[in-house]
Amino acid sequence: MSDGFINLNKPSGMTSHDAVNHVRRIFSVRKVGHAGTLDPQASGVLPIAIGRATKFIEYLADLDKSYRAEILFGIATNSGDLDGEIISCADNFFVNCNELDAALKNFIGEIEQTPPKFSAIKIHGRKAYDLARKNIEFDMPRRLVKISRLELVGLDKNSATIEIDCGKGTYIRSLAIDIGERLKIPATLRNLIRLRVGGFDLENSLTLDDIKKSGEDCLLPIESCLKHLPAFELKENRIRAFMNGLPTNVDVPDEKFLRICAGGKFLGVGRIERGELRSSKIF
Repeated sequence: MSDGFINLNKPSGMTSHDAVNHVRRIFSVRKVGHAGTLDPQASGVLPIAIGRATKFIEYLADLDKSYRAEILFGIATNSGDLDGEIISCADNFFVNCNELDAALKNFIGEIEQTPPKFSAIKIHGRKAYDLARKNIEFDMPRRLVKISRLELVGLDKNSATIEIDCGKGTYIRSLAIDIGERLKIPATLRNLIRLRVGGFDLENSLTLDDIKKSGEDCLLPIESCLKHLPAFELKENRIRAFMNGLPTNVDVPDEKFLRICAGGKFLGVGRIERGELRSSKIF
């Protein structure tokens, strides 16, 4: 069985965990994982790792992401999407394009955000959505997130479609709620498509049916999916040392993570600290 990543276009109505199980059955392999969980009702890009690629999922965690989201105005739910219970409504409201554009500008840059209580964030060791479903009271910690682009691409009587480029940890459901609060109108997320995770984009993504037909031909090489990490060419006489976890003295600045290659071959991920290169993950 080959190792690599798949750029999956997850359908709406399927959990990320279910998507992994589908891929596991297609390839009859146990080691399968995903990067960047998508809510069940969301669709779009979900990077899937197979075989030894699962060791490198952690290096995709910091990738920026892009979304297209539809915000429904006039209702708010306890989950921030249409799966939740309605907690407030408004009948007489008007969403003005200029006012909405002005409101969106307030969410560009580094902002504070409160994640939804119906999320997988751990609270004292328990998932927040488990506590919320049992009506257990708890506070969600606020977090700093970064939004680099927030653009209005469509507007009708009671909904708006926006596109977002953002950093890790950004909850689009929370953003929909906060935009509504800025406009003083109840709001919730009606539809969400993830357009991109780093170099994984929707245009080149594959459905589960595509993957069944293509088999291993749809696997992307591990190294090609780590191109956001700086490359480091290791001298061939230090390959064995790197693979055995031994340090190599290098005259370059410290670097958190690098793609390590030697003679055109991908070896794994390493890091440089105080003039020493050490392996972090070996391929």
